[in-house]
Amino acid sequence: MAHTTRTDIFRWLDERTPRSVVYVSLGSEATLSSGLVHELALGLELSGLPFLWALRRPAGMPKEVKLLLEGFENRIAGNGLVTILAHESVGAFLTHGGWGSLIEGLGFGHPLVLLPVFGDQPVNARVMVEKGVGVEVERDEEDGSFKRDAVAKALRLVMVEEAGKKMRNKADELKLIFGDKECHERHIDEFVRCLRDHKEEKN
Repeated sequence: MAHTTRTDIFRWLDERTPRSVVYVSLGSEATLSSGLVHELALGLELSGLPFLWALRRPAGMPKEVKLLLEGFENRIAGNGLVTILAHESVGAFLTHGGWGSLIEGLGFGHPLVLLPVFGDQPVNARVMVEKGVGVEVERDEEDGSFKRDAVAKALRLVMVEEAGKKMRNKADELKLIFGDKECHERHIDEFVRCLRDHKEEKN
């Protein structure tokens, strides 16, 4: 359902089983080609999992170019919304792997499905995989493209399969660290104090 209101979104989430929904957001700067947007859409559909997708038209994409394939929204009606990490129905986060998104996802205890695009995202994704809290969508090594089957496979691994249970448990453990706002603020205050002290020593 395109152009949904905040009320529609929360009503839809309230109707879902706890930890059953995949939240999909690739941030505000990462963009995919229309072909990869289509593969991602078809992978979400193929997974059979309910999802909430914060989808933006990539910068420079002409308005006359269809963002989603013809009939996609009709086929996923009731199982997906194209348009919230704290909601209890969200069970995983498909993300580009930007640092802020990783902190948010882990702050709510969600395992990660990673689709890095540029900058620090590939390194961040590798670290999250090594730490056991996520899986990266398999890609073509030559051009970085991915197929719908790889998207569906990664989603089902994290959300449904027994092998993904360790990731789900590890993400729950890390929620205690990443979700602790007082701890974050304390570390930031200490960092600022350290910078101030260092500046005073130089003067």
